[in-house]
Formats: sequence, structure tokens, C-alpha cells
Amino acid sequence: MVHPVRIATWNVNSIRSRIDRVVGVLERHDLDVLLVQETKCRDDQLPALPLADAGYDIAHYGLNQWNGVAIVSRVGIDDVERGFAGMPDWGDPAAAEARAIGATCGGVRVWSLYVPNGRELDHPHYAYKLDWLAHLRDTAAGWLADDPQAQIVLAGDWNIAPLDEDVWSVAYFADKTHTSEPERAAFRAVVDAGFADLTRAYTPGPGVYTYWDYTQLSFQKRRGMRIDFALGSPALAARVTGAQIDREERKGKGASDHAPVLVDLADAAS
Repeated sequence: MVHPVRIATWNVNSIRSRIDRVVGVLERHDLDVLLVQETKCRDDQLPALPLADAGYDIAHYGLNQWNGVAIVSRVGIDDVERGFAGMPDWGDPAAAEARAIGATCGGVRVWSLYVPNGRELDHPHYAYKLDWLAHLRDTAAGWLADDPQAQIVLAGDWNIAPLDEDVWSVAYFADKTHTSEPERAAFRAVVDAGFADLTRAYTPGPGVYTYWDYTQLSFQKRRGMRIDFALGSPALAARVTGAQIDREERKGKGASDHAPVLVDLADAAS
């Protein structure tokens, strides 16, 4: 039996700095599963006790002060995978980065993903980003080929704005990453592999964003981007009953520069 589940994804921009906000989001939204990006800590630095006190377990993948992903759950965390098959390394010499973690929670296979930024269009990190997304697409397509009825969520900070309406200014981003056609094509390839955007129908744009830079009063001026998404397999997408973006969490002192994105799933048997 797969029961109703409320899942959220959130780039917290340092879980140690924002653990109180994380616990607050879990409790305020009555979350079953929270997929976290940019924890910015090693496994041994993770502030797990406040989460345990709130009734949640956590699986974390963190190698240093950069990147870092986690799954926080009160409906179990089983079969944890740190990184997906074929996930590219980065750097010279090349080394693994903590950008993907998967687990089964409440009968759903969830993946917390922190897609590489890309930096600039002519930067090696941009090629790394596209390669990373291509391997994710191929691996995820393989999961569906093996089990077309699989319940899978691919959620996190994709560092891509798939549509023009997903950025505050198309002209501003014309020569920058996040909106280039190769990046958008890489995002569409994951969708075309069978993973539907679970949130847009319930949070339509334009002007609906999940990220606002800290500088130049971007949040106050509504200069944002929509780059945080939850994509779901066909069997999972059929269960979605609602979605929301918690824009309020971007407000106030000590906020992350991203807002949590929430998805509600019906009982699979209903």
C-alpha cells in the first residue's frame, strides 16, 4: 500500500545556518519528505538532532563545504544511493561531487538533485552541466524501462529556467547560463523520457519564481527565476493532487535564496 505523501524540495543554502528554518518548514507544512540541496557540509557536520527531535530521519551526501544533498523523511528511508549510475565527476583531477541522493520513502523513490550551475556559456562547467544532465536522463529512462509503473520523483535545484516566463528578464539572461537552448533541451529530454513537471499546472506563471538573488533587492523587486522543480514518473504524476511554492519562506532575516516547492500525492490505491 502506498499512502498519501506530501513531498517538498528546497535548496537551503547551508543546512547548518538554517536548521531552525528547515524544522519550521517541516512542521508548518506537515511534510512527509523534504529533499534538500546545498547542505554545504560533510556528513559528520550534519545537524541531525533537531530533525530527529521533530520525528524525521535523514540520509545525507556531503563531501566538503560545497554542494551537498539530503533526504529528510518521517515515512522511512530505504535503499539509499549516493549518486546515480554514470554521474560524471568534476575537476582536474576529476572527483565526485555530492549532487544526487536517492532513497525510497513511503513507497516512492525520491531523488534530491543539485544540478551543476554551468557558470558561463564558455566555461568547462557548462559542458559538465550538460553531460551531467544527459547521464541523468539516460539513467532515469532506464529506471522506467525496467519498471513502467515505478513511483519516482526527480526533484531539486535544476539551475535551468525552461521557459522565457521563468525569468524576470529574457534580455538580461540572453548571454548567460540557465536559459540557453542546450540547457533547456537537456531539461526537456528528461521530461520526454517520461518525467512530467508536477508543479507548473498548480503554480502557473509568468512571474512565478523559486529563486531570487540576494543582491540588488531582487526579491523585493520580483527579479526571480523558476529553477526548482519536481519531475515525476507517469505512475507518480497520476497521483498529484496539488502543488505550491512557499514564497513566504524567502522573506525575513536569514532566509535561503530559494523557496520550498511542495507536491501533494494521493493514496496510490484511491
